[in-house]
Amino acid sequence: MPLHILIALVVIGISGVALLTHLLGMSQPHRFDSDRDARDAWLREFPEIDIRSVSRCQSGTAALIDTVQGPGLVWPMGQDTTARLITGASYTASGDRLTLHLPDYAAPKVQLRLTQDEIRSWTQTISEAA
Repeated sequence: MPLHILIALVVIGISGVALLTHLLGMSQPHRFDSDRDARDAWLREFPEIDIRSVSRCQSGTAALIDTVQGPGLVWPMGQDTTARLITGASYTASGDRLTLHLPDYAAPKVQLRLTQDEIRSWTQTISEAA
């Protein structure tokens, strides 16, 4: 098969897969629709750490988890989720954004869009744990 035809088939095939993925809704980031959803996401990463409470943000894009070992955070990475303990984290707040600077080379910074009330509440919880 000539190279120019092979290249065209590969480009069309990759574009088709990307388009199909988007049309099926699989390109949307995960949303935490309930406390149970956030709790399950946390327990997939840290099954041995007991949860005291869950505080989801209004947008459903993240949840602050209160555990016996300190606060934790769950947030989406595409359709999947990830979680980290945020003990020792620092933060900066600007407008409706809260940026967490984690002591973790795998996730050094997490940017969240929160309401002003959520920013106040979450930063207070993070400061108390530091």
